[in-house]
Amino acid sequence: MKTIPFFKYQGTGNDFIIIDNRQHIFDKNSTQKIEKLCDRKFGIGADGLMLLENHEKLDFTMVYYNADGNESTMCGNGGRCLVSFAQHLGIVKDKASFEAIDGIHHAHLYANGEVSLQMSNVKSLQVFDGHVFTNTGSPHHVQLTDNVEHTDVVSQGRHLRNILYGKEGANINFVEPQGGNLFKVRTYERGVEDETLSCGTGVTAVALAMHHTQQTDDHQVQLRTPGGDLKVKYQPTPDGYKDIWLTGAATQVFKGEVAV
Repeated sequence: MKTIPFFKYQGTGNDFIIIDNRQHIFDKNSTQKIEKLCDRKFGIGADGLMLLENHEKLDFTMVYYNADGNESTMCGNGGRCLVSFAQHLGIVKDKASFEAIDGIHHAHLYANGEVSLQMSNVKSLQVFDGHVFTNTGSPHHVQLTDNVEHTDVVSQGRHLRNILYGKEGANINFVEPQGGNLFKVRTYERGVEDETLSCGTGVTAVALAMHHTQQTDDHQVQLRTPGGDLKVKYQPTPDGYKDIWLTGAATQVFKGEVAV
């Protein structure tokens, strides 16, 4: 039976299976295989699976799959974890540049284990009655709530994900302002089809939406998720935001081998 090495990483509770696929050891065309590996009962268990692959000009390429086995849009916490993994492999030291599905990203690694990831510029935030929609590499719905702790994120998130966004779906973020530049966030993620402990593109969307709707004047926002704290800083532009950086911890949990 063939086995391949894998690593498990987490960024504020958002957890990922990571495989060094520079030698093309993993068959990335098997949706069922990826879904099984991400299954928490019958596999390793994760919110998603990532492959680190070679790039002609940059440090590496990021390939990301949701827990349902389908290749997905950008994952901010996943990107931070993959940068930390690249450092573990000796590919990068304290800086990294890589290409993901939404374009080129840059990152900084710090001695305290935190990773700052530059997100794609955002040119559009649509404000509706009761929520904001934007795309921060993945599509996000941002909705204020008075008591995020007692919000039924799974049932409400699933309902909004399907009724408003159809088959393609969107991630649904519930936000409670804590005063100043601090916000509590819980997120229902499409592809996982459940609440995750944290979502990087989600807290990025929340930070921009809170500034855009004048819930904060700061250009750096702190986001408290069930899995831990993240920071997002940004620069407003006439039609959106640029220089967007997502910062938080990225940790290797364990490594092993899995049959494929």
